[in-house]
Amino acid sequence: MIRHPDLFPQFLSDVRQFVRERWHPIEREVEALDHVPEPLVQELRTRGFFGWSIPEAYGGLGLTTEELVSAAFELSQASVALRARVGTNTGIGSEALVADGTPEQRERWLPRMARGELTGCLALTEPEAGSEASNVSTTAVRDGDVYVLNGMKRYITNAPLADVFTVIARTEPDSQGSKGLTAFWVERGTPGLSTGEAYRKMGQAGSPVSDVFFQDCRVPAAHIIGGVEGVGFKTVMKVLNKQRLHLAALCTGPAMRMLELAIHHTRQRKQFGQPVVNFQLLQAMIADCQTEIYAARSMILEAARARDRGEDVALSASMCKYFASEMCGRVADRCVQMLGGAGYVADFSEIERYYRDVRLFRLYEGTSQVHQLNIAKLTLRDFGVGA
Repeated sequence: MIRHPDLFPQFLSDVRQFVRERWHPIEREVEALDHVPEPLVQELRTRGFFGWSIPEAYGGLGLTTEELVSAAFELSQASVALRARVGTNTGIGSEALVADGTPEQRERWLPRMARGELTGCLALTEPEAGSEASNVSTTAVRDGDVYVLNGMKRYITNAPLADVFTVIARTEPDSQGSKGLTAFWVERGTPGLSTGEAYRKMGQAGSPVSDVFFQDCRVPAAHIIGGVEGVGFKTVMKVLNKQRLHLAALCTGPAMRMLELAIHHTRQRKQFGQPVVNFQLLQAMIADCQTEIYAARSMILEAARARDRGEDVALSASMCKYFASEMCGRVADRCVQMLGGAGYVADFSEIERYYRDVRLFRLYEGTSQVHQLNIAKLTLRDFGVGA
């Protein structure tokens, strides 16, 4: 749903202009520094990028799902560090509070997140709780009016710079699976919470990821998201269904950017006396890229509109994330092929970095294989097969 059809195109145009005029020129610098320069972060704050999906009542833009994915198509036509810097606040970092937080919790933290004063992250994944997300072993034991957290989280985007953490921990001893999991809101500086050094990664330079550790970390009971024990996994699922649509859009923007770069290069490069873009086998790769990008956009927009109508999008969100992330990988491979040696050498093109950056898309927010299983399970359920 587009709330203001007369104003929204200008909003998208402004995002597009920022990406092309402010971000593209510094992509190499961000990779070399392995962080986003603070002046640019401040500009992101001033422009309201951190509050896209936070309700207007708390200082955000309150974008609908359709508006959010449309903006994400534009934002993500850039190296991944840009969307990662703001993406946890517009997605998994704030969404638990938006979905299930008490009025007091929302009022206390969401305005600061919308302004970009706080950066959030979701601390769910553990060494043995990845694809099996309900296999959480981090514990939270009640001690009066606090809970004592012990355990660790792994592969947490923005953990090294996060100010607040949505933490999933087991509050019911000896419980298994999703039963007995509770969502906590934990602030950096809480004694017993620490983060590891940022990992060395294949790609996505400028987007820090690390472990998070809890050692007798005492968290006030008032920081249980929603104030209710044992419903943390339901909160996560609410977050992930929306986030999977958001991430699908964030997979599609890089594919659009890579195809643009490939076409620009192949129009300039000549072989056998003519631009290589004239060669039919290369045009076949362009056609495949463009078709798959269009298919991903169409799927994502339709699923986003369905969510805005209040429909169950568990199946369509999973299909969107699966298709868009795999599509982006195929586009990246074709674009390297179209550029030839220049696509492999970082000195000559941006494609080499994008190729490494987008590989992660097929792993996080559910691996492609987990989504295949989920899609099959939900489809068979509709046919009365299985549980």
